[in-house]
Amino acid sequence: MRALSGKEHVHSLRRDLTGIALFVGVIWLVFILDRFLPLENFGMRPRSLGGLAGIVTLPFLHANLQHILSNTVPLVVLLGLLAGSRANSIDIVVFISMVAGVLLWLFGRDAIHIGASVLVFGLIGFLVCAGFFEKRLLSALIAIGVAVVYGSTLFFGVLPLQRGVSWEGHLFGALAGGVIAYYIAGDLARGTGSGTRV
Repeated sequence: MRALSGKEHVHSLRRDLTGIALFVGVIWLVFILDRFLPLENFGMRPRSLGGLAGIVTLPFLHANLQHILSNTVPLVVLLGLLAGSRANSIDIVVFISMVAGVLLWLFGRDAIHIGASVLVFGLIGFLVCAGFFEKRLLSALIAIGVAVVYGSTLFFGVLPLQRGVSWEGHLFGALAGGVIAYYIAGDLARGTGSGTRV
């Protein structure tokens, strides 16, 4: 598989920070609207036709203030670190969300799954694996940093230990991130995909 962007992708700090701010802003806007509208009904419900919409809406929906706050900080940090990858950040986010969402729809337990933690765990998996596959010092340093800071979160988050937490969403997010890193970062390292060093 080739890198997801057919064009050479150059990261711009201003553009990346603007994109992160817009993405997180939309998540917070949806959270505020959800206080007045029943938007959580559009969450992921595995193996139901109505639940298919959750593949797209899942990262934007949160149960309460604690839930969205616990996802916002790591999401901003990890999206910022994603700028150290040579691949297109938007492509990575979209494909992690889609792959993890499809896996959750196919294999998740019967419940309504919501929250950006699926993407958070996907980014952890991507950044750690990209550090290995890209064979670049910057990527390796980012991978080590992410592993140190979020390693225990990754380990305990994919175990069915907490009631009301979509551990399988975390698991599929991390798996999606790792698989996508293998194809994208591996292609970039071998010179068969697109992208430039930053």
